[in-house]
Amino acid sequence: MRVLTVGIDIGGTKIAGGVVDSDGRILDKGRVDTPADTAELAAAVVAMARSYIDRYDAVAVGVAAAGFIDKAQATVIHAPNIAWRNEPLKAVLEAGIGRPVTIENDANAAGWAEFRFGAGSTVDDMVMLTMGTGVGGAVIIGGRMFHGGHGIAGELGHMRFTRNGLPCGCGQNGCLEQYASGRALQREAGAIADSGGIGETLARARSEHGGLTGHVISELILAGDPGALEALRRVATALGEACGGFQAVLDPELFVIGGGVAQLGDILLEPVRLAYETSLPGYGERPVADFAIARLGNDAGLIGVADLAGREA
Repeated sequence: MRVLTVGIDIGGTKIAGGVVDSDGRILDKGRVDTPADTAELAAAVVAMARSYIDRYDAVAVGVAAAGFIDKAQATVIHAPNIAWRNEPLKAVLEAGIGRPVTIENDANAAGWAEFRFGAGSTVDDMVMLTMGTGVGGAVIIGGRMFHGGHGIAGELGHMRFTRNGLPCGCGQNGCLEQYASGRALQREAGAIADSGGIGETLARARSEHGGLTGHVISELILAGDPGALEALRRVATALGEACGGFQAVLDPELFVIGGGVAQLGDILLEPVRLAYETSLPGYGERPVADFAIARLGNDAGLIGVADLAGREA
């Protein structure tokens, strides 16, 4: 018997939802804008979930959202882009939907999707890092999501990467995401453009396009521009060095890299691997992890949280 669940991924600007089967296939999906008001947001999620349940008789609903979620997977302690503070989201949504609801951090949900159906489907121990505006993380140990003692483990982008470093939106300084994210790539490309020399093409592109977007930088990287490649090397080196530290603590079989920057594929992974190897304790005398690019793209969050909901239903 085929079991269907609903997955809903709440972002700062859009809510994406879909119906997912037990093999991780999306049968139907859609999106709506994210309301600013939290009550309206909850109503939008309920309406989306109910529409799929009515058409597909889905047995459960999974909801992914950025933020700290408690160990019971019921309350959003803090969300960076939505005004949720100790929000009892599971209870609110279950009252309106009338089906069991699973709440999960969005990066965890994406990591779970890659573990179950994507790049990590052949391993038991995996770390996923997403290089977007920030750096998201998910940790799978022994085939299970690692939530930690308070439910909020896996915030790998907020490991302090350097003392007295750049300020981070989390309130600390020197977090990894300030050095290994898409935003960091833009910052490094801008600094290289300002320096002249290999940055001349970046400076010209910035003038022509009115800024150095991720797309503009990626196009220059793919074209082999030395300045853009140097910006990528700096960001990839930071990520690889961090992975050496994660290896020492977690010892995963595989690192899966997702997010917008990951679309560069092996051009990104080559300097990541080099930095990982040169920062790994005992390198040359111990097993090492493999690296892979995430496969499921922007659908990973809703696939992963739908699968988690199905497992708990």
